[in-house]
Amino acid sequence: MSSWRSLLVLLVLASISHSAEWPQWRGPDRSGVSTETGLLKEWPKSGPRLLWEAKGAGRGYSSVAVVAGKVYTIGDAPSTADDDDEYLLCFDDETGKQLWKSKLGPAYKHPNKQWESSRSTPTIDGELTFVLTGNADLICLETATGNIRWRKSLTKEFGGRKGDGWGYSESPLVDGDKVIVTPGGKTTMVALEKKTGKTIWTATLPKNPGAGHASIVPSVVGGTRVYVQTTAGYGLGVRASDGKILWSVGNLSATAVIPTPIVRGDLVLFAAGYGRGGMLLRQIPEPNGDVRVEEIYSQNKELANKHGGIVLVGDYLYGDSEDRGTPFCVELMTGKQQWKQRAGSGSMSVVAADGYLYLRFANGTMGLAKATPEEFKMISSFKIPHAGDRPGWAHPVIAGGKLYIREGDYLLCYDILQR
Repeated sequence: MSSWRSLLVLLVLASISHSAEWPQWRGPDRSGVSTETGLLKEWPKSGPRLLWEAKGAGRGYSSVAVVAGKVYTIGDAPSTADDDDEYLLCFDDETGKQLWKSKLGPAYKHPNKQWESSRSTPTIDGELTFVLTGNADLICLETATGNIRWRKSLTKEFGGRKGDGWGYSESPLVDGDKVIVTPGGKTTMVALEKKTGKTIWTATLPKNPGAGHASIVPSVVGGTRVYVQTTAGYGLGVRASDGKILWSVGNLSATAVIPTPIVRGDLVLFAAGYGRGGMLLRQIPEPNGDVRVEEIYSQNKELANKHGGIVLVGDYLYGDSEDRGTPFCVELMTGKQQWKQRAGSGSMSVVAADGYLYLRFANGTMGLAKATPEEFKMISSFKIPHAGDRPGWAHPVIAGGKLYIREGDYLLCYDILQR
C-alpha cells in the first residue's frame, strides 16, 4: 500500500512539475490564469512559507518568467551591478542565487522618477529569450548565458512611437519562428524571424496610432490565426500568416491603454482605465481566411482598469476598479457587475489559480480571495517584505506550487503547495 502511495505522490509531483513553467507575461497562454491545482486555500497570518528572497532584481515593475529551474526578470541599476543601466537577470529557482546578468543598455528615464524603470517581462522560448526595453529596443539573447544575438530599435527602424507619455511596456510574443511586437506610429505591428531579426511582415493602421502598453494575444477563428492587440485608441486583429489587418475598432482612447486583451474562443475583451471601460467582441470567420467582429457590448465602465490587469475565471471577469484597490466581478457575456468592494490601498494586480484570486496591492499587501461571483471575501493577506519605497506594480506569478513576487530590487519566492 505504501508503494502505491509513493507512486501517487510521484505522479502528483510530476503533474505539478509539468505545469511549473511561466515562460512569459501572464503565463503560457497570456491569460493570467494558472492551471495548477492543489494550492493552499488559506495562508498563515505572516503569509505562506518563504522559500527564499534574493537581491539584485533592480529597480522596476517587470514581472518574472519561470522556465527550467530559472527565474528571469528585467531591472535597472540592480544592486549586483555598479551602474544604473538596464539588465536582464537570471536567478536559480531553488536557491534564489543570481546566476548571471546581461546589460541591455541605458535605463528608461522620465521626469517623474516613479514612472521610470523596467516594465516589460522577458519571453523565454527555448534557447532564445526576448525582451523589450522602455527605450524601444527589442533584444534577442541566449537563454543560457544572456549573450545578445541581435537587437532592433522599434523607433529608429520601424518609425515606432508611443501613444502616451511613458516608455514601452509590451512583452514580445513568440509564435513559431516569429517574434511579434507593436512599435506603433508608422508600423502598428511587426513580425520578425526570431533567430535573425529579419522582417517577415509589417501591419499599419491608417491613422498611425501610437503604441499602447498591452501585449499581443494569439487567437484562432475558423482556422485563421489572429493576433489580437490594442494600441493607443484602437483594438485590432492581424492575420498571423501575412500581417493583414482583418479588423479594428475604436472607442479605446484613454490617457493610456494598458490591460492585455482577454481571448476565449471567438470572444475578445478589451479594457482601458481613466474612465474608458471595457468592450466585448465576437470574431466571425469569413471567406478566404478573413475575419470580422461584431460588438456584444462597449464602454462598460464597470470594467475600467488601469494597469492591474483582468482575469477570466469561469464565466466571470475579475480585476481592479481603475487603480483604487477595489476589486470587481463582472459577468463576461452580459457585462453585469456582480460585486465591487474596497479591499486595499493603491492599485491592485491579479492572477488566478485553483479557483482563487491572488491580489497584489501597490502598498505592499498580498491577498488571497475566492474567485466567485457570489461575494468578495479576503481569506488571507500578508505584508510583502521590503515594500514601501516605490509602488508595487509588478504582477505576481504562480508556477510549480510557488508564488513569486517582485518588490523593487528583491525577488521573493513562497511555497503555496498544499501538503
